[in-house]
This record gives sequence, C-alpha cells and structure tokens, in this order.
Amino acid sequence: MPLLLLKVNRLSAVFWDVDGTLADTEMDGHRPAFNMAFKELDLPFVWDEELYNRLLAIPGGLRRVKLHAETCGVPLSQDQLDQVRDRKRVHYLERVRQGHVHLRPGVKRLLQELSSAGVQQWIVTSSGSASVMALLEQIQTQIPSFDGVVTSDDVASGKPAPDGYLLALERSGANSAASLAVEDSAAGLSAARAAGLRCLLTPSPWDADALRDSYDKATAMLDHLGDPGEQATVLSGASCHDGTVTLKYLENLLSVPDR
Repeated sequence: MPLLLLKVNRLSAVFWDVDGTLADTEMDGHRPAFNMAFKELDLPFVWDEELYNRLLAIPGGLRRVKLHAETCGVPLSQDQLDQVRDRKRVHYLERVRQGHVHLRPGVKRLLQELSSAGVQQWIVTSSGSASVMALLEQIQTQIPSFDGVVTSDDVASGKPAPDGYLLALERSGANSAASLAVEDSAAGLSAARAAGLRCLLTPSPWDADALRDSYDKATAMLDHLGDPGEQATVLSGASCHDGTVTLKYLENLLSVPDR
C-alpha cells in the first residue's frame, strides 16, 4: 500500500510585530515612559497596569492618550499631544537602553532558526521608527538582522489597517500564501488577515482573555513561542510538538485551510 505524504509548503517570509510580540515592551517600557511624560507636562494621568491593560485595546500610543484624556474631561490640543509624544519617546528610549525591555520566550530561538533556513524576516509595526530602532540596537547582539522594517512612519494608516503588511509584502516580494504574520493583538491580527496573511497569535498575558473572541480568526494561538524548559501552551489551532514553535510548525500552518 503506497504511503500518503502530506505536502508541506516552504515558508517564504515571516512578518513580526514588535510591541508585545518580539518583546515585552508595554508594561515596563511604554507605560512608565508615558507616566513620566505626563508628570513632566503636569497632566493629571497615571496609568497603572490594570488601566493600561484596558487602554491597550486602543491601537496607537498617541491615540490612546487622546481618547483617555477626553474620557477624563481633559481634552488635549495637538501641541500637547506632540509634547507627550516627544517626552515619552525620550523616556522609552532610555528605558530600553537600561535593559527594562526583554525578548519574549522563544523569540530569539525562532529568529535564529528561520535565519539559518534562509526565511525572510521583516518587522511590521504601528510604532514609530525611533522606538523600533532603539529596541533593535539593544538586542542586536542576541538576534540575527531583519531583512526589512516597516513602521508607522512608512504608511498612512497603522493597524488594524493592512497598510504596513501590504507594504512589507511589496518590498519583500514574498508570496502572501507562503508567508505568516506573528502578532499579539486583535488590531494586529485584523491587519494581517486583511493583507491576506495567515497569523500566529501570541497574546501578552494581559491580552489573552480579551482575545478569546479572536481564536477562530487566527491560524493558531499560543501563549508564547516556547523554549526548552518553558513550553508553550496551544490555545487554538494545531498542536505544537515539544511546546516550541519551529520552522516545521510554521510551515505546517501554511497547509491549514485559510479562514
């Protein structure tokens, strides 16, 4: 009796989100940086972890500030918002340089495996270029170089709009059917899907419950990418051998019927 072999597609490219996906930037990076900016500018806001967790449902840091201020009855002018952005950026970059931001489990391992296999790897983020480059400078000795970077400075609309992913697909020349996005948020998932990409979702601990309604939209969803001794838990999608996301696992996801 002949053996039936499952055809596995070759992975062309992986597009990585940054905040909350590559690294835990939010709670120990962006949040305290915003609080320091608020204090410097005499603004009556303090974002603790519980509040910031809720505010993360709003994509884009400055939009988050604007809407929160309006909710508090303290509408901010564009000049004030620009000042918050500029001061927050200074404090965030300093926190990155001080080592407060760390890679999530499995990220370093998978980046190295994909690089060795010749898979293109791009960053696609709604963050600004300065924040992204500061993080990459801090972690550049730990990880291989990315093939390209698309930030909010490169597109008209950030996530959940697909603009960033569409631009990355164009610049990389990658086939969307043979590529994957790795995301941690509902906005990122929506952006990837709108660009025709399958998406592996690895929500941050504070986002997992809020993303339960997104399970059926992601190709697979795990709590993180997994490392030896720190196994990932599959929340939806294909089982993950040994609890670590590998090149083989990602290529298997390409064979999953698109939703």
